[in-house]
Amino acid sequence: MIKNVKISAKTIAVISVFAALTISLNLSPVKIPAPYAPYLIYQVWEIPIVAGFLLYGFLAGIAIAVLNTFVLLMVFPGMLLTGPLYNLAAVISMLIGISIPKVIHKNPQADRRKSAAVLTAFGIIFRVGIMTVVNWAFLRFPPPVGFGMPEPAIIMSLPFIAIFNATLALYTVPLGYAIAETIKLHTKV
Repeated sequence: MIKNVKISAKTIAVISVFAALTISLNLSPVKIPAPYAPYLIYQVWEIPIVAGFLLYGFLAGIAIAVLNTFVLLMVFPGMLLTGPLYNLAAVISMLIGISIPKVIHKNPQADRRKSAAVLTAFGIIFRVGIMTVVNWAFLRFPPPVGFGMPEPAIIMSLPFIAIFNATLALYTVPLGYAIAETIKLHTKV
């Protein structure tokens, strides 16, 4: 249970700025379909969520992701009306993975490359694991929840979705980490 959570004006401003950046990147025309599954799209909009999370904590990262989801649900949900909810689940699962080594090892003097690699590995593991279960459970339902896929089609698509989730986190987490570290060097966070 969260008690006495105080949100400062600075925190609200930071969340607003990172959410605006996330939304603008998400709505930008820069989209690269995965060559092995063109219905999966590589984008860079998750990077500000990871940077905001690393700079300002778990709740800030979640708030940025949720604001992005609300806007997408209203403006551009994609091929599936509930698609932004799948994105939210993917982002939150990745943030959970990233948060585990942050909680276990709080040494700010650690090697930055090693830290980025560990955070990325945990982000990938949690994102792929959780999203495999989510996709397996929900893709079978008809739209707007899923695509009405039969079980054999779901099983065949899960490895491609796992590759997508792993490779997306493979560039999102290190870039978000690098941006967060750069901001820390040049500002008082």
